[in-house]
Amino acid sequence: MAIVKPFRAIRPTRDKAPFVVTRSYEEYSRKERDAKLQFNPFSFLHIINPGFKFDKKVSGPKRFKLVYNRYLEFLEDNILMKDAMRCFYLYQVEKGSLKASGLFCATSVDDYRQGVIKKHEATLKKREELFADYLETVKFNAEPVLMTYEDNPQIASVIAKESEKYPEYEFTTPDGITHRLWLINEQDTVSGLEAAFEDMSNLYIADGHHRSASSDLLAKRMQAKNPEHRGTEPYNFFMSYLIPESEIRIFEFNRMVKDLNGLSKEAFLMQLDEYFRITNKGSSLYKPTKKHHFSMYLDGEFYSLFLRRKIYEFTDALSELDTQILFKTVLEPILGIKDLRNDQRIQYGFGKHNVIRMKDEIDAGNFSVGFGLVPITVDEIKAIADEGLVMPPKSTYIEPKLRSGMAIYEL
Repeated sequence: MAIVKPFRAIRPTRDKAPFVVTRSYEEYSRKERDAKLQFNPFSFLHIINPGFKFDKKVSGPKRFKLVYNRYLEFLEDNILMKDAMRCFYLYQVEKGSLKASGLFCATSVDDYRQGVIKKHEATLKKREELFADYLETVKFNAEPVLMTYEDNPQIASVIAKESEKYPEYEFTTPDGITHRLWLINEQDTVSGLEAAFEDMSNLYIADGHHRSASSDLLAKRMQAKNPEHRGTEPYNFFMSYLIPESEIRIFEFNRMVKDLNGLSKEAFLMQLDEYFRITNKGSSLYKPTKKHHFSMYLDGEFYSLFLRRKIYEFTDALSELDTQILFKTVLEPILGIKDLRNDQRIQYGFGKHNVIRMKDEIDAGNFSVGFGLVPITVDEIKAIADEGLVMPPKSTYIEPKLRSGMAIYEL
């Protein structure tokens, strides 16, 4: 049974919404970020990069306090406002063939602890603690955890009906994505959505594992400080964006490795032959087509690698994952890469044109070999989570990517 609640969001006033919302801070180049900070006084970047006001880089607890101050200023200047009623917020993003409609809501920390909310990635304790420190100081959550749920006719009917109404926001950002937001606060509809989620056994985290873990840590801290803790306080929940499985888009990350771990090209290919049927595809761009099928670019040529199923043993959902297969058959035993997160010899790339970028990087001598994979599926993510397993880093690139500042949850 999943606990999903409406909440009173802090959000941009209608006239300023297109100017407030931002992509994730890390997605901007420094030049682009500085331009937005200089020429757009309403950008949420001013809140998360408060040192810009003083032309000074700040970090740690000092930055956290300044973030809170900028947040209060945005409220005082009526750039942000707080809704009078608790709402579910229907948020739709659309670009080309991508059209995703989901709900901003409050999800339960206790559900996360009990495994109702399931995860498939490991988190780093240091990052958990840092972000919990941040949340404790700024007292708000502006980046939702992206979760998915099994397609549900009742919820789909509500979303379809509500999206026929005139939206609170509707605007298109320079990257070509159209954003629409509706407020759902009619009591029968709200109760129906809550009941529909209560009937679900599980929700699955798609993106935001560290945000979830940090919210759990924060809740433990706040409970310890509150002798009258009842379990209904805002810190017992965290903001999520819930989207049906059918509307999640999953893309693959390619892998590029700087060297062959001291092996010659011929010796490397011979070692690969133990686990793969290898076919030279020449210099034309080549991508894998199905599960357990990989592409490789080496010394100016593409290769097809088909896993020899009689040699490789499948023991659980993780062992069937292509990113794990590549790690266990090539990256670790042959190329000597044991730490996929921190080893500087490996880099990752994603996107429609990444096979071209991978080829260019290798041709330029920046890397020696690259591997292409097919995208992991929602069913594979769920199987990993259901078995309590953890995917290798950079197994999935998931869309939609959500804007910061569209809706804010006060802790």
